[in-house]
Amino acid sequence: MADERQSQSMNQLGQAFLGAGVRGQSQTPAPRQAEHVEPAQPKLDAQGRAYATGKRKNAVARVWLSRGTGKVTINDRDSPVYFARPVLRMIIAQPFQVANRTGQFDVYCTVVGGGLSGQAGALRHGISRALINFEPGLRPTLKSVGFLTRDSRVVERKKYGKAKARRSFQFSKR
Repeated sequence: MADERQSQSMNQLGQAFLGAGVRGQSQTPAPRQAEHVEPAQPKLDAQGRAYATGKRKNAVARVWLSRGTGKVTINDRDSPVYFARPVLRMIIAQPFQVANRTGQFDVYCTVVGGGLSGQAGALRHGISRALINFEPGLRPTLKSVGFLTRDSRVVERKKYGKAKARRSFQFSKR
């Protein structure tokens, strides 16, 4: 008899703890209404261009993307002139290759800050974001490859009492 009462009180305590013992509340949640989700619309300016900003290290790239023949202009210079190394031009072309849009868009951009490698990474980030503004359906493709993630690694600051960020001064025993 005492065991029965104890198990009943434990059961009530458990229900109160879970929130089911509160008066006026039902056990099952209300069914959710099926929400109508509209497909994302392209974000274009008056000239029919998509704009985005890309960042990498200390470099910032402002990118305008428009339909065209695949011409890339960086700071009023062509891509092979600005980025002489083929690896940097390959980095810039990656979003178009992944999205199967090679040669379909013209890119006009201004890049400031950092070195050439950081600028190429910032440009790739900006092109990827501008492609999504132009064609929102490309988002899963570009996100799965990691082109939409801003690489937040930056140079570590120098600390006092150190030669560089972590390097100590040379130790002299005598």
